[in-house]
Amino acid sequence: RAVFSPQGSPEAAAEAAAQGRDPPAGGAARSGKRAAPAGAGALQPAKLSRAELYKPPTSEELSQLKETEDLFHSSLLRLQIEELLKEVTLKETKKKKIDAFLHEINSLLSAIPETPETELTDQAWLPEGVKVPFLQVPFSVKGRFRFLSPAELKVVGSYLLGTCIKPEVNVDVAVTMPREIFQDKDNLNQRYHRKRALYLAHIAQHFSKEKLFGSVKFAYMNSNHLKPILLLRPQGSKDEKMVTVRLHACPAPGLFKPSRFYPSKNNVRTAWFMEQSTPKEGATEPLTPHYNNSILCDTVLLSHLHFLSSAAADFLGMKDGLALLKVWLNQQQLSKGLGCFSGFLVSMLVAYLLMKRKIVKMMSGYQVLRSTLQFLATTDLSVMGISLAKDVDASLPVLDDFHQAFEVVFVDPSGLVNLCADMTASKYHQVQFEAKRSMEILDDRTVDGFQVLLMTTKPMLRAFDHVFHLKHVSKLQGTCKKMQLLNELMDRGGNYVAAALPFVVSLLARGLAGRALLVTHSLPQISEWPIDAEPPKHKDVGPLTFGLLFVPEFAASTLEKGPQADHPEALDFRTFWGEKSELRRFQDGSICEAVVWQADTVCQKRLIPEQIVRHLLKLHMDIPESSICYTGALLESVIRTGQEASGTGEEAMVSVVCSYDDLSRKLWNLKGLPLTVTAVQGVHPALRYTDVFPPIPMKPIYSFHTRIRTKHLLLPSEEKPCPAYIAPLKIVCHMEGSGQWPQDKEAIKRIKAAFHLQLAELLQQQHQLVCRPAVTHTDVYKDGYVFRLQVAYHREPLILKEVVTPEGMLKYQDTEESRQLELETLHLPYLTSSLHGLQQQHPVFGSTCRLAKRWVSAQLLSDNISEECVDLLVAFLFLHPAPFTPPSSPQVGFLRFLDLLATFDWKNNPLIVNLNAGLTDADLTEIKNKFVAARSRLPIMFIATPKDRWSSMWTQERPSAQILQRLLVLASESLRALEEQLMDPLNSQDVKMVFRPPLDFYDVLIHLNPNQIPRHLESVDRPLKSFSRGVVKNSTAVKILFPVVDYDPVQCYLQELRVSTALWGGIGGYLPKGELPSGVQVISCLPLQDLGRALAPGCLAQPLFSTQDAFSDLALFFYDKHGGEVIAVLWKPLSFQPQPFKVASMKGRMVTTLNNELVCIPNVEAILEDFEVLGEGLVKSIEARTEKWTI
Repeated sequence: RAVFSPQGSPEAAAEAAAQGRDPPAGGAARSGKRAAPAGAGALQPAKLSRAELYKPPTSEELSQLKETEDLFHSSLLRLQIEELLKEVTLKETKKKKIDAFLHEINSLLSAIPETPETELTDQAWLPEGVKVPFLQVPFSVKGRFRFLSPAELKVVGSYLLGTCIKPEVNVDVAVTMPREIFQDKDNLNQRYHRKRALYLAHIAQHFSKEKLFGSVKFAYMNSNHLKPILLLRPQGSKDEKMVTVRLHACPAPGLFKPSRFYPSKNNVRTAWFMEQSTPKEGATEPLTPHYNNSILCDTVLLSHLHFLSSAAADFLGMKDGLALLKVWLNQQQLSKGLGCFSGFLVSMLVAYLLMKRKIVKMMSGYQVLRSTLQFLATTDLSVMGISLAKDVDASLPVLDDFHQAFEVVFVDPSGLVNLCADMTASKYHQVQFEAKRSMEILDDRTVDGFQVLLMTTKPMLRAFDHVFHLKHVSKLQGTCKKMQLLNELMDRGGNYVAAALPFVVSLLARGLAGRALLVTHSLPQISEWPIDAEPPKHKDVGPLTFGLLFVPEFAASTLEKGPQADHPEALDFRTFWGEKSELRRFQDGSICEAVVWQADTVCQKRLIPEQIVRHLLKLHMDIPESSICYTGALLESVIRTGQEASGTGEEAMVSVVCSYDDLSRKLWNLKGLPLTVTAVQGVHPALRYTDVFPPIPMKPIYSFHTRIRTKHLLLPSEEKPCPAYIAPLKIVCHMEGSGQWPQDKEAIKRIKAAFHLQLAELLQQQHQLVCRPAVTHTDVYKDGYVFRLQVAYHREPLILKEVVTPEGMLKYQDTEESRQLELETLHLPYLTSSLHGLQQQHPVFGSTCRLAKRWVSAQLLSDNISEECVDLLVAFLFLHPAPFTPPSSPQVGFLRFLDLLATFDWKNNPLIVNLNAGLTDADLTEIKNKFVAARSRLPIMFIATPKDRWSSMWTQERPSAQILQRLLVLASESLRALEEQLMDPLNSQDVKMVFRPPLDFYDVLIHLNPNQIPRHLESVDRPLKSFSRGVVKNSTAVKILFPVVDYDPVQCYLQELRVSTALWGGIGGYLPKGELPSGVQVISCLPLQDLGRALAPGCLAQPLFSTQDAFSDLALFFYDKHGGEVIAVLWKPLSFQPQPFKVASMKGRMVTTLNNELVCIPNVEAILEDFEVLGEGLVKSIEARTEKWTI
């Protein structure tokens, strides 16, 4: 039995959130309520005396209540935030341990021996076990170095301010290098940086021998190659995870003149960098702002600490606000890597807002969070920088100087350092975009803002519509050459990734200008390394990832219209697009430059951005196509139909809908009907664009079928493979009301049958359509599709509800029959039209549904969860996408679908899909409250919509708790595997892996014969050998014999296995084989009584035929209806327990003795033989996994 346990407490969730993981699925993590432990540990309500209970609230309590009312949407949000803050702040006991560790480091540092002075390039004095943590290219450099004990040691950064948050506790320590080890021109040519690296290397070599440390490693500060730091962790497996002390070496105060490091100054000489002996005559040296900034950063560490501590003094809200902002940045994955939006940066930003009076010291943490996000959302620092410098010194550089040198500008209090020096404009725009989105979410009362913003990670794959990887960053060296970026390379110490990245992103942003809201990149990250290893090279950042977020209206446009041919901008347009640009004449007579992209189908149009990206990177950046791994639409191959890679079925779907529209017009205008048709409503998934494989127009080939001349019928032929599957597209025809309709349910059925006959006759006469009427429907063959018309009368469900009580009273109550009819004639048409409307707003809704259903079916679970249920789950992603934007590519939609399945807390929350915005805030609250009150009586997966608030009709019967649990496990595993594959471009794995079900879970596998599987071509892995299915693609035929409709032998077989018209002859044996008539297909149209007469005229004395569970009480059957070749069987454990012998319950059992008693146990051999006999001709073999079960 699967049990849903609320494993995630808010603590676990908060810790997970701070690490940037998703909180565990299940219980309280999603709802934020703590599950009280049962029994002794349960919390008891506090007993208060009457006086205490009724005493008036204190002024503090009043102000808290007022604040909660004004600020937070609910008191829950306040409690959630308080709980999160408790979780991420450091406990006092931990602080004591950390302080002790820092004291020991201090005493060890002063004991490190000095070294004699040597040339900078002579590094023989360093012992074997340690390598200099710096890429010394070019190697030769002037200057001398010796190690002297540090002048002082100061803790800087968030630890002292108390804004340090778990789980990664970093304590920054500044080690001041004494003045004596520096010479005059150490600001030039990386001399300072190399001395700094040697200084740290010597410390590392001595610390590595100490017992105090669990690990001593090097890392680059924020992945900047010029700034190595030393990481120290305490001994002991638990303590090692407790804290990381980061040693920063910095120069003695007053060592350098600040004016040498203005953004417009040069400190790296070209001749030295290019290793030329003499500088070129008359050449001017380029600016080196990033290099200058990296040295200045080291000189202001302490002053920044003082500045922040004065801001944080008696301002409690700042500490809480910064903790929330850091969690937010972690969840958006913006806080680590080169050019990240670090915790330090956000602290400085809060101090700036305090200085500008945008924040006051009275504010709470939540208000600080909101004000900061509001500022970020409305201020573009890449256009208008900000500065913390108070008194403007005329000699200091002005903001414009910074803007010329850097993309994003935020100047520190000294007026010298740009805190955002490494950030690209595109990264800042992403921060801005996320802040805007977050403000919208916090202001939206229908969304649980806390859960969405602080508890949900946003990995690139789920946040962006298309993601592509630059596999080999070493190719950016060629880019630097082609773009002539020598100056940038010198400025960034040879780091070609950092030098080229801003240019790559701005090129893509220009190329995708109208199509993409956001073009962004992953932050280059280099992990720490042991001290005896060579420092990582520039290429060790691994593949770079780029994310594109589209404007859905324009992303797929095939035309890029440029300026008129005679305008001066035309030349610029031509150079930008290269040979793709051509002159075209437009309808208004203008002749313009234009680029036209080749794309025929919808799915190719969605990939036009890929064409643009590949073309521009090749043309301007010299990046070959083979280095780009574009993962925008890798999954779509599983919903491609047929061999031709034409498209993913969107066009087929449109032509079905057109044909249906035409048919409904014809029905409305039929002449000669006694009552008019008031409404025609489609209910088939193809009519709401969510059918996994849309029907294709077909015409039967007669030679493949058996013909019954008298009835103009075709039947499947026994010698040939089974004919192609033709799905009937169901349509409901509502007839107008009239006093003539009878009030008796049987009579209504007869009248409806008469309507079906008349509709067939009139459609044939007036529109020459081939029809085949039946009692419950009429099938119409039109344009190669088969439509199934079903007449509906609006009062019929009500008449079906009538029940006469024994007293002769008439009362109305829901019956199974009335429910079914309402579902088919009212609810399904409403759902179909709502989702049809959703498809018009979000063009990828249909394809996302189809991917999701294909996955559910591939996991063999399509019989256990209804199509409508999956459609609604996907609709939820489009209507309530927070924290994301609605998906604009099917793949992203599918990844979020898996994530929703795996992480939604089904046990404690209803999933509310607000179709057509039909529910108000009050409705939502009411649904949630009623849900909590009635939880035990409601289905395990509860989905509410505006027209179905309390019953969750699409999930009433299925999935069961066990199946849902299985689905969750499969979803989270599939998501993990897929994201790993899509984020690892170097191993080109097969993404279809998650569409291949694990079969080791099942007890028996029934292998089927492929030529009897009509949808064989729809399987995930295209079969090598396919069979001719007796149809040709054709939509024009008019005079034809009616094709075989809705015939899938595997489904008939499954039906017999689950609910058989069971042939248990006398003692559970079978009828002799000879008595089974050959044309079983004909029989399946007969009612059961006739079936009995046809089969065994003499045996009706015993109830030979009864619809009963065939094997469904013994086993569950799983099958992928889209061309699966295997039926998987799972025994039910309960039915395998020995049961007392009863003649009535001997079906499929045999008698044996247990402890001298007669008991029945399942006769497995006979059952497996039954499987084979029932499926003769369809079943190829039966594989029993006997090692898995014992009887």
